[in-house]
Amino acid sequence: MTTRETKLHNLFTLLFQAHPWHGVSPGEEAPETVNVYIEIVPTDAVKYELDKISGHLRVDRPQRFSSFCPTLYGLIPQTFCGEAVAELCRQRTGLKDIKGDGDPMDICVLTEKTAAHGNFFVRARPIGGLRMIDGNDADDKIIAVLESDVVYGRIREIDECPKGLIDRLKHYFLSYKQLPNEAPRRVEIIDVYGRAEALDVIKRSMDDYRENYGEPEERMGALRHLLAH
Repeated sequence: MTTRETKLHNLFTLLFQAHPWHGVSPGEEAPETVNVYIEIVPTDAVKYELDKISGHLRVDRPQRFSSFCPTLYGLIPQTFCGEAVAELCRQRTGLKDIKGDGDPMDICVLTEKTAAHGNFFVRARPIGGLRMIDGNDADDKIIAVLESDVVYGRIREIDECPKGLIDRLKHYFLSYKQLPNEAPRRVEIIDVYGRAEALDVIKRSMDDYRENYGEPEERMGALRHLLAH
């Protein structure tokens, strides 16, 4: 950034809170280590979701059943599930009609620590993911560990996680939208993949974001141009 853009950036940082999706970087080390905006914690009896327009956390719906999300859950900023994410899902599954779900990349963060509520950022290291399909939408769930977490922080690959924890995650996502006797199943988990695939999915979602929303680094210059005219 130019000196003028840097001053403008610093002024906006002092005056305004950044939009959790559009105004925060996924991190200088992304996709290996990412910033994560947490929307839901395991004790939440309602499903919170970031309002994409305002940037505020809102109630999406009450949790329909007795199961709760077993981990911190949120999104990776400046990501988007679009064509590049969908293309990878089509390659891996052979399904031809898959498209991206049009949302930021979802992520579950493993930690031994409890949190009272959502609406905060953490740094997390991806270790794998669930290749989930909701209808015809690619709806991947990245699984990560909280950076420096005493219990989970040393895990590098999803295979090192307790199998029961991954089963809980799978059960939650397979059931959280569906009545017990409802058929056919709306949501499918096709695959559980490792760290390398998770990094590819995240990188594609970062590319999809730039394809749909432009280059974040150029926004301050565009804002300066508008203010000057």
